[in-house]
Amino acid sequence: MLFRSVRSFLAWLGGRGNLVLAAMLAVVAGTWGFIHLLDEVKEGDTRHFDETLIRYLRAHEGPPWLQEVGRDLTALGGVAVMAMVTAAVAGYLLLRRKYGAMWLVLLATGGGLVLSTVLKHFIDRARPTLVEHRSVVYTSSFPSGHSMLSAVVYLTLGSLLARIMPGRVLKLYFLALAIGLTFLVGVSRVYLGVHWPTDVLAGWTGGLVWALVCWLIARHLQRRGKVETDADVAAADEEDEQPALETKP
Repeated sequence: MLFRSVRSFLAWLGGRGNLVLAAMLAVVAGTWGFIHLLDEVKEGDTRHFDETLIRYLRAHEGPPWLQEVGRDLTALGGVAVMAMVTAAVAGYLLLRRKYGAMWLVLLATGGGLVLSTVLKHFIDRARPTLVEHRSVVYTSSFPSGHSMLSAVVYLTLGSLLARIMPGRVLKLYFLALAIGLTFLVGVSRVYLGVHWPTDVLAGWTGGLVWALVCWLIARHLQRRGKVETDADVAAADEEDEQPALETKP
């Protein structure tokens, strides 16, 4: 019975395509990586790495304008900015009548925020005290909330928009923009001295896992017709353009 179930599951995976299989393996690897990193942090094995990197960045923080850029970048991972970005994307999907995608965006980003908050509460790692904080902090340190939220929101939105946007160029653009923003937000947290580097690595890992899970769910729902596909977007564009064409003399 067990052998038959395993064989059926493997057959199902084989029919999902290499991309889906790679995403599922990445979810498993990312989850294991997060747990392993947390274990290393609790045992103190990452202390030398954390302290060396945070001291190096403070010793080479650069001119005042660069410090201001760091604060601007870190704001891109704050709750207020994340809420505005999510609301803007949800509003766009609502105007395009992509109701399934809109609700998926709201639930995915909201779930990511809850996950980040719960992890920070239970792990409860102390903030760095080696250097002066250049940004106000009021929660525990592991994982980095800004890093995880930016990964959750930007990667989730990027992957979902890539799923519903027609054309390979637009898909790659959204994914590249999401990865770039996530990276800059995470680096800024260490640069400002408010997070250990391993906090940021954990935030990136947790956010990536969540974004991949949301992507897999979106793909499954699209196959069931619950979430719009890029073909639906193209059809909607044709419908919007048709009345304008018919009114021409």
